[in-house]
Amino acid sequence: MYPWAPVEVPKISPSQGVPEKLSLTDSMSGELVAVGPEEGTARMYVCGITPYDATHLGHANTYLAFDLIGRVWRDLGLEVNYTQNVTDVDDPLLERARETGRDWEELAEDQIELFRSDMVGLRVIPPTHYVGAVESIPSVLRLIEGLLPSGLVYQVDDSEHPDWYFETAAAPGFGRISHLGEAEMIKLFAERGGDPDRPGKRHPLDCLLWRFARPDEPSWGSPLGPGRPGWHIECTAIALEHLGVQFDVQGGGSDLAFPHHDMCDAEAVVATGQPLAQAVVHSGMVALQGEKMSKSKGNLELVSRLRNKGADPMAIRLALLDHHYRSDWEWTDAELEQANQRLARWRSVLNNDATLPAADTIAEIRKALRSDLDAPRALAAVDAWVAASLAVEGDDATGGAEIAAAVDALLGIKLDTLG
Repeated sequence: MYPWAPVEVPKISPSQGVPEKLSLTDSMSGELVAVGPEEGTARMYVCGITPYDATHLGHANTYLAFDLIGRVWRDLGLEVNYTQNVTDVDDPLLERARETGRDWEELAEDQIELFRSDMVGLRVIPPTHYVGAVESIPSVLRLIEGLLPSGLVYQVDDSEHPDWYFETAAAPGFGRISHLGEAEMIKLFAERGGDPDRPGKRHPLDCLLWRFARPDEPSWGSPLGPGRPGWHIECTAIALEHLGVQFDVQGGGSDLAFPHHDMCDAEAVVATGQPLAQAVVHSGMVALQGEKMSKSKGNLELVSRLRNKGADPMAIRLALLDHHYRSDWEWTDAELEQANQRLARWRSVLNNDATLPAADTIAEIRKALRSDLDAPRALAAVDAWVAASLAVEGDDATGGAEIAAAVDALLGIKLDTLG
């Protein structure tokens, strides 16, 4: 596993009259559902990066949303098993390495380190398990072996590259996450890295489990032949290995609903008899210059670029949290400027000799976050407290310390020092 620097989270006192469960919008049912156990350990899997380029704000928007989920669970007194993969061997990474003349493993390590430093700067609590595709190969092979008796695993008739596939559409409940029709699925599959036209497949939507070795590509020996894992089976294997059957939340950006999440779920259903997760949660897309930020299009605003220009990571985090996690929106320079002004106001009140009591505001933050992660509502509650406290006279500033601790613990915004 790749190490990731810890983030310290302050302890805050519990509030009265606040919902005792976190509710999120589940893509499978389309409804607001309670997620996480009453006690013990909450389990969450979030799809990670393919490390061939730097972290852009669309990535950060997703990982901040799921960081909030972990923070809410911890505030509810739960332990959190948060597992995230990193696809440290895949076609885009190998293609970028060839284009740049770099060693693919070195490129992956550099980009993983940049991602981790961006996340630590943004005060994202690290995953319990941060697992690479390469180290998960034994788990992938065990899962494929477990799928073999289903009859849904097969090799294409290709003497040169007899890759292994999974008959995805035959899995019970396939499509329950994206709710798309077959024609739309096939179109999106082709656009998002799939191979619906591959000769020898039983069905266009069948997904790759094990890619046979090609010249000048990394491969690993196995009973299936030398090769490397497909993307979907990688996540399914890592999730089941580290979280167990039907964990609480599977998450990622909304562009992962299909094909990735539908295909991971199909594999899990056939392997275990149950959906991969109890709830599937998706964050919205962040656009730039009128289109969704995308490495392939190159329309990116990078977290590292903003940090290198001197942007306070806490202002970047505030700018992202000012949009509901499920919304699609467009980044502009004004987003960061407004966040800087807000952050300055919040920090300025800590220098006051007097502030308002904080209990009601902290309760409002908790209510907002526990109701489908309504971060904009939580930020507005802090805004109101700050505005009122700036007008207070006296010598009781205990509310400021309480707000600072709560804003750090629940929203991940550190006020007492620069981020």
